Amino acid sequence: MRSIELLAPAKNLECGLAAIDHGADAVYIGAERFGARAAAGNSLDDIARLCGYAHQFRAKVYVTVNTLLRQDEHDEARRLLRSLAEIGVDAILVQDMAVMMMAREWMAQGVSMPALHASTQTDNRDAERVRQLYEDGFSRVVLARELSIDEMRDIHRQVPQVELEAFVHGALCVSYSGACYASEYCFGRSANRGECAQFCRLKFDLTDADGRSWGERYWLSLKDMCRIDHLEEMMDAGVVSLKIEGRLKDADYVKNVVAAYSQRLNEIIRRRPGDYCRSSLGQCAYSFTPNLNKTFNRGYTDYFLHGRTPDIASPDTPKAIGEYVGRVKELRGHSMNVAGTAQFANGDGLCFFNDRRELVGFRVNRADNNRLFPLQMPKGLRPGMALYRNADQAFSTLLAHDTVRRSIPVSMSLAATAGGLSLSMSVVGSDDHAVAEVAFEHQLAQKPQKENIIRQLSRLGDTVFECSAVTVDADAERCFIPSSLLSDLRRRAVAQLAHFVELSLGQGVGTRGQENSQAGLSHSQPVPPSFGGGTGEAQALMQCRHCIRYAMGYCVRRGGRPAPWREPLTLVMGDGRRFRLQFDCQHCQMNVLKI
Repeated sequence: MRSIELLAPAKNLECGLAAIDHGADAVYIGAERFGARAAAGNSLDDIARLCGYAHQFRAKVYVTVNTLLRQDEHDEARRLLRSLAEIGVDAILVQDMAVMMMAREWMAQGVSMPALHASTQTDNRDAERVRQLYEDGFSRVVLARELSIDEMRDIHRQVPQVELEAFVHGALCVSYSGACYASEYCFGRSANRGECAQFCRLKFDLTDADGRSWGERYWLSLKDMCRIDHLEEMMDAGVVSLKIEGRLKDADYVKNVVAAYSQRLNEIIRRRPGDYCRSSLGQCAYSFTPNLNKTFNRGYTDYFLHGRTPDIASPDTPKAIGEYVGRVKELRGHSMNVAGTAQFANGDGLCFFNDRRELVGFRVNRADNNRLFPLQMPKGLRPGMALYRNADQAFSTLLAHDTVRRSIPVSMSLAATAGGLSLSMSVVGSDDHAVAEVAFEHQLAQKPQKENIIRQLSRLGDTVFECSAVTVDADAERCFIPSSLLSDLRRRAVAQLAHFVELSLGQGVGTRGQENSQAGLSHSQPVPPSFGGGTGEAQALMQCRHCIRYAMGYCVRRGGRPAPWREPLTLVMGDGRRFRLQFDCQHCQMNVLKI
Protein backbone atom coordinates (compact mmCIF):
# COMPACT_ATOMS: atom_id res chain seq x y z
CA MET A 1 0.00 0.00 0.00
CA ARG A 2 1.28 3.45 -0.92
CA SER A 3 0.67 6.65 1.04
CA ILE A 4 -0.65 9.47 -1.11
CA GLU A 5 -0.22 13.10 -0.18
CA LEU A 6 -2.35 16.09 -1.17
CA LEU A 7 0.07 19.03 -1.04
CA ALA A 8 -1.37 22.53 -0.72
CA PRO A 9 0.10 26.04 -1.00
CA ALA A 10 0.30 28.48 1.89
CA LYS A 11 0.86 32.17 1.25
CA ASN A 12 0.82 32.73 5.00
CA LEU A 13 -0.15 31.12 8.31
CA GLU A 14 -3.87 31.69 7.69
CA CYS A 15 -3.71 29.86 4.37
CA GLY A 16 -1.63 27.06 5.86
CA LEU A 17 -4.09 26.45 8.66
CA ALA A 18 -6.98 26.55 6.17
CA ALA A 19 -5.22 23.99 3.97
CA ILE A 20 -4.75 21.55 6.87
CA ASP A 21 -8.32 22.05 8.09
CA HIS A 22 -9.76 21.38 4.63
CA GLY A 23 -7.93 18.15 4.00
CA ALA A 24 -4.32 18.76 2.95
CA ASP A 25 -1.79 16.11 3.95
CA ALA A 26 1.04 18.64 3.65
CA VAL A 27 1.58 22.31 2.89
CA TYR A 28 4.46 24.22 1.35
CA ILE A 29 5.27 27.72 2.53
CA GLY A 30 7.99 30.30 2.06
CA ALA A 31 10.24 31.65 4.81
CA GLU A 32 11.20 35.31 5.06
CA ARG A 33 13.84 34.90 2.33
CA PHE A 34 14.82 32.64 -0.56
CA GLY A 35 11.40 31.25 -1.55
CA ALA A 36 10.36 31.25 -5.21
CA ARG A 37 7.67 33.84 -4.42
CA ALA A 38 9.31 36.97 -3.04
CA ALA A 39 5.89 38.38 -2.13
CA ALA A 40 4.98 35.38 0.05
CA GLY A 41 7.45 35.35 2.95
CA ASN A 42 6.70 34.20 6.50
CA SER A 43 8.36 34.47 9.88
CA LEU A 44 9.91 31.47 11.62
CA ASP A 45 7.38 31.90 14.43
CA ASP A 46 4.48 31.50 12.00
CA ILE A 47 6.09 28.47 10.35
CA ALA A 48 6.64 26.92 13.80
CA ARG A 49 2.98 27.47 14.66
CA LEU A 50 1.95 25.87 11.38
CA CYS A 51 4.18 22.86 12.11
CA GLY A 52 2.62 22.41 15.54
CA TYR A 53 -0.88 22.52 14.10
CA ALA A 54 -0.17 20.28 11.12
CA HIS A 55 1.69 17.65 13.11
CA GLN A 56 -1.41 16.97 15.22
CA PHE A 57 -2.83 15.30 12.11
CA ARG A 58 0.51 13.83 11.03
CA ALA A 59 0.41 16.39 8.22
CA LYS A 60 3.70 17.90 7.10
CA VAL A 61 5.16 21.33 6.43
CA TYR A 62 7.65 21.93 3.63
CA VAL A 63 9.53 25.21 3.29
CA THR A 64 10.64 26.64 -0.04
CA VAL A 65 14.30 27.66 -0.18
CA ASN A 66 14.27 27.36 -3.94
CA THR A 67 15.83 30.48 -5.38
CA LEU A 68 19.32 30.83 -6.83
CA LEU A 69 21.52 32.39 -4.17
CA ARG A 70 24.11 35.13 -4.49
CA GLN A 71 27.44 34.47 -2.83
CA ASP A 72 26.78 37.16 -0.22
CA GLU A 73 23.56 35.36 0.82
CA HIS A 74 25.13 32.03 1.73
CA ASP A 75 25.67 32.76 5.43
CA GLU A 76 22.08 33.90 5.89
CA ALA A 77 20.76 30.87 4.01
CA ARG A 78 22.92 28.56 6.14
CA ARG A 79 21.47 30.05 9.32
CA LEU A 80 17.95 29.71 7.91
CA LEU A 81 18.44 25.99 7.30
CA ARG A 82 19.52 25.47 10.90
CA SER A 83 16.53 27.42 12.18
CA LEU A 84 14.10 25.46 9.99
CA ALA A 85 15.53 22.21 11.33
CA GLU A 86 15.11 23.42 14.91
CA ILE A 87 11.42 24.33 14.52
CA GLY A 88 10.63 20.92 13.04
CA VAL A 89 9.82 21.46 9.37
CA ASP A 90 9.59 18.20 7.47
CA ALA A 91 11.33 19.05 4.19
CA ILE A 92 12.99 21.86 2.29
CA LEU A 93 12.44 22.50 -1.43
CA VAL A 94 15.71 23.31 -3.15
CA GLN A 95 16.83 24.71 -6.50
CA ASP A 96 20.38 25.91 -5.81
CA MET A 97 22.77 23.03 -5.12
CA ALA A 98 24.62 25.28 -2.68
CA VAL A 99 21.68 24.74 -0.31
CA MET A 100 22.27 21.00 -0.53
CA MET A 101 25.90 21.56 0.45
CA MET A 102 24.83 23.70 3.41
CA ALA A 103 22.53 20.93 4.63
CA ARG A 104 25.43 18.48 4.35
CA GLU A 105 27.62 20.79 6.41
CA TRP A 106 25.06 20.94 9.21
CA MET A 107 24.63 17.17 9.14
CA ALA A 108 28.39 16.72 9.47
CA GLN A 109 28.12 18.76 12.67
CA GLY A 110 25.45 16.43 14.04
CA VAL A 111 22.40 18.54 13.18
CA SER A 112 19.41 16.48 12.02
CA MET A 113 18.17 18.13 8.85
CA PRO A 114 14.75 17.92 7.17
CA ALA A 115 14.35 15.89 3.98
CA LEU A 116 15.45 17.61 0.79
CA HIS A 117 13.10 17.88 -2.18
CA ALA A 118 14.30 18.96 -5.62
CA SER A 119 12.08 21.85 -6.71
CA THR A 120 10.44 21.88 -10.12
CA GLN A 121 12.82 24.82 -10.71
CA THR A 122 15.60 22.24 -11.19
CA ASP A 123 13.95 21.41 -14.54
CA ASN A 124 13.08 17.73 -14.03
CA ARG A 125 11.97 16.35 -17.40
CA ASP A 126 13.34 12.79 -17.56
CA ALA A 127 14.54 9.74 -15.64
CA GLU A 128 18.22 10.60 -16.09
CA ARG A 129 17.71 13.94 -14.35
CA VAL A 130 15.64 12.40 -11.55
CA ARG A 131 18.24 9.65 -10.95
CA GLN A 132 20.99 12.24 -10.81
CA LEU A 133 19.12 14.26 -8.18
CA TYR A 134 18.49 11.13 -6.13
CA GLU A 135 22.20 10.31 -6.20
CA ASP A 136 22.86 13.87 -5.03
CA GLY A 137 20.76 13.16 -1.94
CA PHE A 138 17.21 14.28 -2.75
CA SER A 139 14.48 11.96 -1.47
CA ARG A 140 11.84 13.57 -3.69
CA VAL A 141 11.75 15.29 -7.08
CA VAL A 142 9.04 17.69 -8.24
CA LEU A 143 8.40 16.89 -11.88
CA ALA A 144 8.09 19.41 -14.70
CA ARG A 145 4.47 20.38 -15.27
CA GLU A 146 4.74 19.52 -18.96
CA LEU A 147 5.20 15.76 -18.51
CA SER A 148 2.61 13.31 -19.79
CA ILE A 149 1.25 10.41 -17.80
CA ASP A 150 3.43 8.04 -19.85
CA GLU A 151 6.54 10.09 -19.09
CA MET A 152 5.72 10.06 -15.37
CA ARG A 153 5.21 6.30 -15.48
CA ASP A 154 8.52 5.80 -17.28
CA ILE A 155 10.41 7.87 -14.72
CA HIS A 156 8.87 5.87 -11.87
CA ARG A 157 9.74 2.62 -13.63
CA GLN A 158 13.36 3.62 -14.08
CA VAL A 159 13.87 5.30 -10.68
CA PRO A 160 11.29 3.65 -8.37
CA GLN A 161 13.15 4.61 -5.19
CA VAL A 162 12.45 8.34 -5.69
CA GLU A 163 9.27 9.98 -4.44
CA LEU A 164 7.62 11.79 -7.34
CA GLU A 165 5.64 14.98 -6.81
CA ALA A 166 3.55 16.44 -9.63
CA PHE A 167 1.25 19.41 -10.04
CA VAL A 168 -2.48 18.80 -10.36
CA HIS A 169 -3.99 22.28 -10.20
CA GLY A 170 -3.25 25.97 -10.63
CA ALA A 171 -1.56 28.54 -12.83
CA LEU A 172 0.85 27.44 -15.57
CA CYS A 173 4.16 28.97 -16.62
CA VAL A 174 4.58 28.67 -20.37
CA SER A 175 8.29 27.91 -20.01
CA TYR A 176 9.77 24.87 -18.33
CA SER A 177 10.40 25.96 -14.74
CA GLY A 178 13.99 26.93 -14.15
CA ALA A 179 14.51 27.56 -17.87
CA CYS A 180 12.86 30.99 -18.10
CA TYR A 181 15.02 34.10 -18.23
CA ALA A 182 12.61 36.47 -19.98
CA SER A 183 11.60 38.40 -16.87
CA GLU A 184 15.22 38.94 -15.87
CA TYR A 185 16.24 39.96 -19.39
CA CYS A 186 13.34 42.38 -19.94
CA PHE A 187 12.70 43.79 -16.49
CA GLY A 188 15.69 42.87 -14.31
CA ARG A 189 13.47 40.61 -12.19
CA SER A 190 14.62 37.01 -12.11
CA ALA A 191 12.05 34.20 -12.00
CA ASN A 192 14.79 32.11 -10.40
CA ARG A 193 15.00 34.67 -7.61
CA GLY A 194 11.29 34.73 -6.86
CA GLU A 195 10.64 37.99 -8.73
CA CYS A 196 8.88 36.92 -11.94
CA ALA A 197 7.30 39.87 -13.77
CA GLN A 198 4.96 37.55 -15.74
CA PHE A 199 6.38 38.20 -19.18
CA CYS A 200 4.20 35.36 -20.48
CA ARG A 201 1.00 37.22 -19.51
CA LEU A 202 1.78 40.21 -21.77
CA LYS A 203 0.16 41.05 -25.10
CA PHE A 204 2.32 40.60 -28.20
CA ASP A 205 1.95 41.23 -31.91
CA LEU A 206 2.84 38.09 -33.90
CA THR A 207 4.65 38.98 -37.13
CA ASP A 208 6.24 36.88 -39.90
CA ALA A 209 9.42 37.33 -41.94
CA ASP A 210 7.61 39.68 -44.34
CA GLY A 211 6.43 41.96 -41.53
CA ARG A 212 2.82 40.80 -41.79
CA SER A 213 0.89 40.82 -38.51
CA TRP A 214 -1.06 37.77 -37.40
CA GLY A 215 -2.77 39.53 -34.56
CA GLU A 216 -2.10 41.15 -31.20
CA ARG A 217 -2.95 38.60 -28.53
CA TYR A 218 -1.65 37.08 -25.31
CA TRP A 219 0.21 34.46 -27.29
CA LEU A 220 2.15 32.99 -24.36
CA SER A 221 -0.62 33.03 -21.75
CA LEU A 222 -1.92 29.59 -20.76
CA LYS A 223 -5.08 28.39 -19.11
CA ASP A 224 -4.88 27.02 -15.57
CA MET A 225 -4.21 23.37 -14.86
CA CYS A 226 -7.00 21.14 -13.54
CA ARG A 227 -6.40 17.39 -13.21
CA ILE A 228 -9.04 16.51 -10.65
CA ASP A 229 -10.45 13.87 -13.01
CA HIS A 230 -7.03 12.25 -13.51
CA LEU A 231 -5.69 11.77 -9.99
CA GLU A 232 -6.00 8.00 -10.09
CA GLU A 233 -4.03 7.80 -13.34
CA MET A 234 -1.23 9.86 -11.82
CA MET A 235 -1.18 7.74 -8.67
CA ASP A 236 -1.01 4.56 -10.74
CA ALA A 237 1.86 6.11 -12.72
CA GLY A 238 3.89 6.44 -9.51
CA VAL A 239 3.13 9.97 -8.26
CA VAL A 240 2.89 10.06 -4.44
CA SER A 241 2.41 13.80 -3.91
CA LEU A 242 -0.36 15.66 -5.74
CA LYS A 243 0.52 19.35 -5.69
CA ILE A 244 -1.75 22.38 -5.88
CA GLU A 245 -0.16 25.61 -7.14
CA GLY A 246 -1.00 28.93 -5.52
CA ARG A 247 1.33 30.50 -2.96
CA LEU A 248 0.02 33.93 -3.93
CA LYS A 249 -3.64 32.90 -3.62
CA ASP A 250 -5.88 33.80 -0.68
CA ALA A 251 -7.46 31.53 1.93
CA ASP A 252 -10.77 31.19 0.03
CA TYR A 253 -8.92 29.69 -2.94
CA VAL A 254 -7.10 27.27 -0.65
CA LYS A 255 -10.27 26.19 1.15
CA ASN A 256 -12.24 25.50 -2.00
CA VAL A 257 -9.53 23.81 -4.07
CA VAL A 258 -8.12 21.68 -1.25
CA ALA A 259 -11.60 20.51 -0.25
CA ALA A 260 -12.45 19.55 -3.83
CA TYR A 261 -9.28 17.54 -4.36
CA SER A 262 -9.38 15.95 -0.90
CA GLN A 263 -12.90 14.67 -1.48
CA ARG A 264 -11.95 13.25 -4.87
CA LEU A 265 -8.85 11.59 -3.44
CA ASN A 266 -10.92 10.01 -0.68
CA GLU A 267 -13.33 8.60 -3.26
CA ILE A 268 -10.44 6.86 -5.02
CA ILE A 269 -9.04 5.44 -1.80
CA ARG A 270 -12.45 4.15 -0.70
CA ARG A 271 -12.59 2.13 -3.93
CA ARG A 272 -9.02 0.88 -3.60
CA PRO A 273 -8.25 0.55 0.13
CA GLY A 274 -5.67 -2.15 -0.51
CA ASP A 275 -3.63 0.04 -2.87
CA TYR A 276 -3.60 3.52 -1.37
CA CYS A 277 -4.07 5.45 1.85
CA ARG A 278 -3.76 9.09 2.89
CA SER A 279 -0.43 10.10 4.41
CA SER A 280 -2.05 12.13 7.21
CA LEU A 281 -4.81 11.40 9.68
CA GLY A 282 -8.28 12.84 10.07
CA GLN A 283 -11.57 13.28 8.33
CA CYS A 284 -13.19 16.54 7.26
CA ALA A 285 -16.83 17.49 7.74
CA TYR A 286 -17.56 20.34 5.30
CA SER A 287 -20.41 22.80 5.55
CA PHE A 288 -20.13 23.80 1.87
CA THR A 289 -19.88 22.11 -1.51
CA PRO A 290 -16.53 22.80 -3.22
CA ASN A 291 -16.73 24.15 -6.77
CA LEU A 292 -13.52 24.73 -8.73
CA ASN A 293 -15.30 27.00 -11.21
CA LYS A 294 -15.93 29.53 -8.45
CA THR A 295 -12.29 30.28 -7.67
CA PHE A 296 -9.69 32.13 -9.75
CA ASN A 297 -9.09 30.45 -13.09
CA ARG A 298 -8.35 31.33 -16.69
CA GLY A 299 -10.27 28.34 -17.94
CA TYR A 300 -8.96 24.84 -17.33
CA THR A 301 -6.72 22.35 -19.12
CA ASP A 302 -5.13 19.04 -18.15
CA TYR A 303 -2.11 20.39 -20.08
CA PHE A 304 0.10 17.67 -21.63
CA LEU A 305 -1.12 14.85 -19.39
CA HIS A 306 -2.38 12.86 -22.39
CA GLY A 307 -0.12 14.33 -25.01
CA ARG A 308 -0.28 17.50 -27.06
CA THR A 309 -3.68 19.14 -27.43
CA PRO A 310 -4.43 22.50 -29.09
CA ASP A 311 -6.72 24.09 -26.50
CA ILE A 312 -4.29 24.87 -23.66
CA ALA A 313 -3.78 28.60 -24.15
CA SER A 314 -5.72 31.65 -23.01
CA PRO A 315 -4.78 34.06 -25.82
CA ASP A 316 -7.67 36.49 -25.33
CA THR A 317 -6.90 37.42 -21.73
CA PRO A 318 -4.46 36.58 -18.95
CA LYS A 319 -7.11 37.37 -16.34
CA ALA A 320 -9.59 35.17 -14.52
CA ILE A 321 -12.72 34.39 -16.50
CA GLY A 322 -14.61 32.30 -13.97
CA GLU A 323 -17.73 30.24 -14.56
CA TYR A 324 -20.18 30.62 -17.41
CA VAL A 325 -23.49 31.94 -16.05
CA GLY A 326 -25.64 32.55 -19.14
CA ARG A 327 -26.21 34.90 -22.06
CA VAL A 328 -27.52 38.42 -22.20
CA LYS A 329 -31.18 38.17 -23.17
CA GLU A 330 -32.03 41.86 -23.37
CA LEU A 331 -30.80 45.31 -22.39
CA ARG A 332 -33.26 47.73 -20.88
CA GLY A 333 -32.16 51.17 -19.70
CA HIS A 334 -29.61 50.65 -16.94
CA SER A 335 -30.28 46.92 -16.54
CA MET A 336 -30.03 43.64 -18.39
CA ASN A 337 -31.82 40.31 -18.30
CA VAL A 338 -29.76 37.10 -18.33
CA ALA A 339 -30.95 33.82 -19.84
CA GLY A 340 -29.70 30.92 -17.74
CA THR A 341 -30.11 29.04 -14.48
CA ALA A 342 -27.49 30.84 -12.39
CA GLN A 343 -28.49 32.77 -9.28
CA PHE A 344 -26.97 36.20 -8.79
CA ALA A 345 -26.21 38.36 -5.75
CA ASN A 346 -25.45 42.00 -5.13
CA GLY A 347 -21.73 42.53 -5.57
CA ASP A 348 -21.10 39.75 -8.10
CA GLY A 349 -18.29 40.39 -10.57
CA LEU A 350 -19.20 39.53 -14.17
CA CYS A 351 -17.28 39.77 -17.43
CA PHE A 352 -17.68 39.22 -21.16
CA PHE A 353 -15.66 39.36 -24.36
CA ASN A 354 -16.52 42.32 -26.57
CA ASP A 355 -16.44 42.35 -30.37
CA ARG A 356 -12.67 42.96 -30.31
CA ARG A 357 -12.18 39.84 -28.12
CA GLU A 358 -11.24 42.04 -25.16
CA LEU A 359 -12.36 41.00 -21.68
CA VAL A 360 -14.61 43.59 -20.07
CA GLY A 361 -15.64 43.33 -16.42
CA PHE A 362 -18.34 44.99 -14.37
CA ARG A 363 -19.88 44.80 -10.90
CA VAL A 364 -23.52 43.98 -10.19
CA ASN A 365 -24.94 46.70 -7.99
CA ARG A 366 -28.32 45.00 -7.54
CA ALA A 367 -29.66 41.62 -8.59
CA ASP A 368 -33.39 41.04 -8.93
CA ASN A 369 -33.50 37.36 -9.93
CA ASN A 370 -32.11 37.38 -13.51
CA ARG A 371 -32.54 41.13 -13.90
CA LEU A 372 -29.16 42.73 -13.16
CA PHE A 373 -28.44 46.38 -12.47
CA PRO A 374 -24.71 47.13 -12.93
CA LEU A 375 -23.04 49.94 -11.08
CA GLN A 376 -22.36 51.29 -14.57
CA MET A 377 -23.57 49.74 -17.82
CA PRO A 378 -20.50 48.33 -19.61
CA LYS A 379 -19.71 49.50 -23.12
CA GLY A 380 -19.89 46.95 -25.90
CA LEU A 381 -22.40 44.65 -24.20
CA ARG A 382 -25.21 43.43 -26.42
CA PRO A 383 -27.85 40.66 -26.47
CA GLY A 384 -26.54 37.16 -27.12
CA MET A 385 -23.14 37.68 -25.51
CA ALA A 386 -21.91 35.07 -23.03
CA LEU A 387 -21.45 36.18 -19.44
CA TYR A 388 -18.96 34.76 -16.94
CA ARG A 389 -18.76 35.26 -13.17
CA ASN A 390 -15.28 35.75 -11.77
CA ALA A 391 -16.36 36.99 -8.34
CA ASP A 392 -19.19 35.09 -6.62
CA GLN A 393 -20.39 37.12 -3.66
CA ALA A 394 -22.60 34.40 -2.17
CA PHE A 395 -19.80 31.80 -2.36
CA SER A 396 -17.28 34.21 -0.82
CA THR A 397 -19.67 34.94 2.03
CA LEU A 398 -20.09 31.21 2.59
CA LEU A 399 -16.33 30.64 2.74
CA ALA A 400 -15.91 33.51 5.22
CA HIS A 401 -17.78 31.50 7.88
CA ASP A 402 -16.86 28.20 9.54
CA THR A 403 -16.63 25.77 6.66
CA VAL A 404 -15.10 22.60 8.06
CA ARG A 405 -14.12 20.57 11.09
CA ARG A 406 -11.20 18.20 10.72
CA SER A 407 -10.93 15.52 13.37
CA ILE A 408 -9.28 12.16 13.95
CA PRO A 409 -11.84 9.44 14.76
CA VAL A 410 -10.85 7.25 17.67
CA SER A 411 -12.35 4.26 19.44
CA MET A 412 -11.99 3.69 23.18
CA SER A 413 -12.10 0.59 25.30
CA LEU A 414 -12.32 0.60 29.10
CA ALA A 415 -11.41 -2.54 30.99
CA ALA A 416 -11.04 -3.51 34.63
CA THR A 417 -7.59 -4.81 35.60
CA ALA A 418 -6.45 -6.67 38.68
CA GLY A 419 -5.40 -3.45 40.36
CA GLY A 420 -7.51 -0.80 38.69
CA LEU A 421 -8.63 0.36 35.21
CA SER A 422 -7.14 0.50 31.72
CA LEU A 423 -8.30 2.79 28.92
CA SER A 424 -7.17 1.99 25.39
CA MET A 425 -7.59 4.66 22.68
CA SER A 426 -7.03 3.79 19.00
CA VAL A 427 -7.15 5.81 15.79
CA VAL A 428 -9.83 4.27 13.57
CA GLY A 429 -8.31 2.56 10.56
CA SER A 430 -4.76 2.88 11.90
CA ASP A 431 -2.35 1.02 14.17
CA ASP A 432 -1.90 4.12 16.32
CA HIS A 433 -3.03 3.56 19.88
CA ALA A 434 -2.33 4.57 23.45
CA VAL A 435 -3.10 3.01 26.84
CA ALA A 436 -3.61 4.83 30.15
CA GLU A 437 -3.90 2.93 33.43
CA VAL A 438 -4.82 3.87 36.96
CA ALA A 439 -4.78 2.05 40.29
CA PHE A 440 -8.32 1.85 41.56
CA GLU A 441 -10.08 -0.18 44.22
CA HIS A 442 -13.11 -1.78 42.61
CA GLN A 443 -16.41 -0.86 44.20
CA LEU A 444 -19.69 -2.44 43.15
CA ALA A 445 -22.09 0.15 41.75
CA GLN A 446 -25.63 0.41 43.02
CA LYS A 447 -27.01 1.38 39.58
CA PRO A 448 -25.91 0.91 35.92
CA GLN A 449 -22.72 2.85 35.05
CA LYS A 450 -22.27 2.25 31.33
CA GLU A 451 -24.13 5.33 30.15
CA ASN A 452 -22.12 7.67 32.39
CA ILE A 453 -18.85 5.98 31.46
CA ILE A 454 -19.51 6.45 27.75
CA ARG A 455 -20.59 10.06 28.27
CA GLN A 456 -17.46 10.97 30.25
CA LEU A 457 -15.02 9.23 27.93
CA SER A 458 -16.60 10.74 24.80
CA ARG A 459 -15.99 14.30 25.95
CA LEU A 460 -12.94 15.06 23.80
CA GLY A 461 -13.65 18.78 23.79
CA ASP A 462 -11.29 20.95 21.72
CA THR A 463 -8.83 18.16 20.93
CA VAL A 464 -8.34 16.97 17.36
CA PHE A 465 -9.89 13.62 18.29
CA GLU A 466 -13.52 12.63 17.89
CA CYS A 467 -15.00 9.58 19.57
CA SER A 468 -16.56 7.07 17.20
CA ALA A 469 -17.15 4.21 19.64
CA VAL A 470 -16.71 3.26 23.31
CA THR A 471 -16.69 -0.28 24.61
CA VAL A 472 -16.80 -1.15 28.31
CA ASP A 473 -16.06 -4.64 29.56
CA ALA A 474 -18.48 -6.29 31.96
CA ASP A 475 -16.25 -5.97 35.04
CA ALA A 476 -15.69 -2.24 34.52
CA GLU A 477 -19.39 -1.70 33.84
CA ARG A 478 -20.28 -3.14 37.28
CA CYS A 479 -17.89 -0.78 39.07
CA PHE A 480 -18.67 2.62 40.51
CA ILE A 481 -16.10 4.91 38.84
CA PRO A 482 -15.99 8.61 39.75
CA SER A 483 -16.39 10.93 36.77
CA SER A 484 -13.16 12.71 37.76
CA LEU A 485 -11.25 9.46 37.44
CA LEU A 486 -12.70 8.78 33.99
CA SER A 487 -11.81 12.31 32.88
CA ASP A 488 -8.25 11.87 34.10
CA LEU A 489 -7.89 8.56 32.23
CA ARG A 490 -9.24 10.19 29.07
CA ARG A 491 -6.87 13.16 29.28
CA ARG A 492 -3.84 10.92 29.77
CA ALA A 493 -4.80 8.66 26.88
CA VAL A 494 -5.37 11.67 24.61
CA ALA A 495 -1.96 13.14 25.51
CA GLN A 496 -0.21 9.83 24.82
CA LEU A 497 -1.98 9.32 21.51
CA ALA A 498 -1.27 12.88 20.35
CA HIS A 499 2.41 12.43 21.21
CA PHE A 500 2.56 9.12 19.37
CA VAL A 501 0.98 10.62 16.24
CA GLU A 502 3.59 13.38 16.09
CA LEU A 503 6.48 10.99 16.79
CA SER A 504 5.35 8.87 13.84
CA LEU A 505 5.89 11.70 11.35
CA GLY A 506 9.13 10.16 10.12
CA GLN A 507 7.22 7.27 8.56
CA GLY A 508 5.67 7.34 5.08
CA VAL A 509 5.86 10.07 2.44
CA GLY A 510 8.66 12.61 2.70
CA THR A 511 10.75 10.97 5.41
CA ARG A 512 13.39 13.04 7.14
CA GLY A 513 16.02 10.33 6.67
CA GLN A 514 19.06 11.35 4.64
CA GLU A 515 20.04 7.93 3.34
CA ASN A 516 21.92 9.43 0.41
CA SER A 517 23.86 12.01 2.37
CA GLN A 518 27.23 10.64 1.26
CA ALA A 519 26.39 10.67 -2.45
CA GLY A 520 28.65 12.58 -4.79
CA LEU A 521 27.17 15.96 -5.63
CA SER A 522 27.14 16.84 -9.31
CA HIS A 523 26.54 20.57 -8.83
CA SER A 524 23.99 20.39 -11.64
CA GLN A 525 22.09 23.62 -12.29
CA PRO A 526 20.02 25.01 -15.14
CA VAL A 527 22.49 27.11 -17.11
CA PRO A 528 21.26 30.67 -17.79
CA PRO A 529 21.84 32.10 -21.26
CA SER A 530 24.48 34.67 -21.99
CA PHE A 531 22.66 37.95 -22.48
CA GLY A 532 25.79 39.62 -23.73
CA GLY A 533 25.94 37.82 -27.06
CA GLY A 534 26.38 34.44 -28.66
CA THR A 535 24.18 32.50 -30.99
CA GLY A 536 21.73 29.63 -31.09
CA GLU A 537 20.55 28.03 -27.89
CA ALA A 538 22.46 30.44 -25.66
CA GLN A 539 19.96 33.13 -26.65
CA ALA A 540 16.89 31.23 -25.45
CA LEU A 541 14.87 33.22 -22.96
CA MET A 542 12.21 30.52 -22.69
CA GLN A 543 11.93 26.82 -23.48
CA CYS A 544 8.28 25.90 -24.02
CA ARG A 545 6.36 22.74 -24.78
CA HIS A 546 3.48 24.99 -25.78
CA CYS A 547 3.76 25.74 -29.50
CA ILE A 548 2.03 28.69 -31.15
CA ARG A 549 2.33 27.11 -34.59
CA TYR A 550 0.60 23.95 -33.39
CA ALA A 551 -2.08 25.91 -31.50
CA MET A 552 -2.97 27.76 -34.72
CA GLY A 553 -3.30 24.51 -36.66
CA TYR A 554 -0.10 24.81 -38.69
CA CYS A 555 1.95 21.84 -37.45
CA VAL A 556 2.19 19.57 -40.48
CA ARG A 557 3.92 16.87 -38.45
CA ARG A 558 0.73 16.52 -36.40
CA GLY A 559 -1.88 16.79 -39.11
CA GLY A 560 -2.03 20.56 -39.44
CA ARG A 561 -2.18 22.74 -42.54
CA PRO A 562 0.87 24.25 -44.25
CA ALA A 563 1.59 27.63 -42.66
CA PRO A 564 0.51 30.68 -44.74
CA TRP A 565 3.49 32.72 -43.57
CA ARG A 566 7.21 32.86 -44.14
CA GLU A 567 9.26 32.23 -41.04
CA PRO A 568 10.84 33.17 -38.71
CA LEU A 569 7.96 34.40 -36.58
CA THR A 570 8.51 37.19 -34.10
CA LEU A 571 6.69 38.33 -30.97
CA VAL A 572 6.67 42.12 -30.62
CA MET A 573 6.03 43.76 -27.24
CA GLY A 574 4.07 46.96 -26.92
CA ASP A 575 7.31 48.92 -26.46
CA GLY A 576 8.74 47.50 -29.68
CA ARG A 577 11.09 44.88 -28.27
CA ARG A 578 11.20 41.77 -30.42
CA PHE A 579 11.60 38.06 -29.65
CA ARG A 580 12.09 35.40 -32.28
CA LEU A 581 10.30 32.05 -32.13
CA GLN A 582 12.39 28.98 -32.82
CA PHE A 583 10.49 25.76 -33.53
CA ASP A 584 12.57 22.78 -32.46
CA CYS A 585 10.44 20.09 -34.07
CA GLN A 586 12.91 17.31 -33.26
CA HIS A 587 12.18 17.83 -29.54
CA CYS A 588 8.65 19.16 -30.11
CA GLN A 589 9.58 22.38 -28.36
CA MET A 590 9.25 26.11 -29.00
CA ASN A 591 11.99 28.46 -27.85
CA VAL A 592 11.61 32.19 -27.36
CA LEU A 593 14.85 33.91 -28.36
CA LYS A 594 16.17 37.38 -27.81
CA ILE A 595 17.11 39.28 -30.95
